[in-house]
Order: sequence, then structure tokens, then C-alpha cells
Amino acid sequence: MNATPRPKLGSGLGYRAGLHERTMASTAHIDWLELLAEHFLPLTPWRRRLLDQLRTAYVCVPHCLNLSVGGLGGVDESYLDALCEISALIDAPWVSDHLCFTEGDGFDFGHLTPLPWTRRAADRAAEKAAYIQQRLGRQFLLENITYHFRLGGELTEARFIERVLTRADCGMLLDLNNVHTNAVNHGFDAVEFLDQLPLDRVVQLHVAGGRWNGDVLEDSHDAPVPDEVWRLVEHIMPRATGLRAVLLERDAEFPDEFDVLLGEIARARDLMDGASHRVAG
Repeated sequence: MNATPRPKLGSGLGYRAGLHERTMASTAHIDWLELLAEHFLPLTPWRRRLLDQLRTAYVCVPHCLNLSVGGLGGVDESYLDALCEISALIDAPWVSDHLCFTEGDGFDFGHLTPLPWTRRAADRAAEKAAYIQQRLGRQFLLENITYHFRLGGELTEARFIERVLTRADCGMLLDLNNVHTNAVNHGFDAVEFLDQLPLDRVVQLHVAGGRWNGDVLEDSHDAPVPDEVWRLVEHIMPRATGLRAVLLERDAEFPDEFDVLLGEIARARDLMDGASHRVAG
């Protein structure tokens, strides 16, 4: 992994157009923004102006959906070219996408699909991730996803993730609500799972809240961060020594009072600062 120290960004918010005015008025309370790359493509003049406005106020980091790192096909070079341009325009400290696949034989699945936990699939994803990182010219992070089904394989999920990150020499975006959601739906211990991950590779965290759909917990990003996820944050903070940033995801059902979101951002910042002080001490 690139030995150049990554900046510590602090506690941020996923940028959403519906929260634009309140976000731009809250630079004293939000440390950085994560931008969904797909919302800025194609890169029209209007979107360029918006990017310039956002980067003037905040450090911004692109987060992607469509690199299909685990897919059988090659990288979509036109999409990667556009992502490189966006990253350069905002001088992004890193870029992230999901450890999954989203297309096959030219067909877009429309969702993040889990990979089989095999050495072959891990090595294929690692090769593609390493290429993406080289093209970007900046650190590339891979995020763990939620899944309704598991394809299995000779590796555990944690060992699969570790193999990809190590062979690609990439960082990790650890989504703690995804871990919590999978643990609930598939009946495993979230803390035990976290302790099996290569935590030295974790650069960024995602926190969010979900909702029940019948007897299935969904990662819907439309509810407050639950206590179970905050406890995972507390567990991870002193162990992920390379952690540089935490990000609150909220995509829908925005609270009437923006201070509710700012309070969650502040709570994440306090936990991050507290962990840093304990490590330093």
C-alpha cells in the first residue's frame, strides 16, 4: 500500500442533493463529504461547477458503484477515465467502491452482488483492484457489502477480504452497518467477524441505520445509526490504527431537524478522537 500517510479527515457525511443547502451551511460541523461518483456522470459543465463548489468548502472523496471489481470482464475504461478525472478535479485523497460484481456479459444487475469466497475469485478481484488503483494514482478502498445469500467457497468471508486487499495492496472501507446487518440476517457474531479482518488495512468507516422488512434487516440508510452499530464503532476505533475517516450515510427519510444528523456526525468524531487519544497515551 502507498506508504504516503493519508490525511485524517475526521467525521463526514454522504452528500445528497436534497441536503445541499444545509450541508453547505454546516462546514463547522461536517469535516468532509463523500460523493457518489454516479451522481456526477456524465461530467457536464453544471456538475463541474457543483464539484468545484463542494471541493472549495470540503475535502471530498468519490465513492463508486459500478467498477464491478469482482466481475469476470475487464474494467470499463471510459467509466474509469471519468472517475480519474473527477478524482483529479477534487484532489481526492482516495477513492472507494464495493467488493462485489455489478455486471456480467454486458448486463447491469442493478445491485451489488456477492462473490464466491474462493481463492480464484479473490485473485481476480485483486488483479482488477490493483489495476484500478494504479490508474487512479491514489489509494483505492474496497467496501464489504450486505448480502441476502452466500455463494460459499473454500475461504471464510474475512479471509476472502484479506486475500483481496493484501494481493491488491489496497485499503478497506469497513461498513459497520453492513457487518451488523449480515450478522443479524445470517446468525454470526459481528465482533468475532471484525476481529478476523485485516484491521490494519481499514482507512474509512461507514455508519448508517436500516429497517426491518418482515424478518429481514435491510441496509436502507433511512434510519438513525442503531446502538449495535455504535458499539461496533467503539470496538473498532482502537484496533484500526490506520483509520482516517468515518462517514455517516443517510439516503432517505431525512429528519426535519438537520441537527439530528450533525449529532451523529459529532458522536462519530468524538469516538474517533477518543480512540486517538488512548492510542497516543
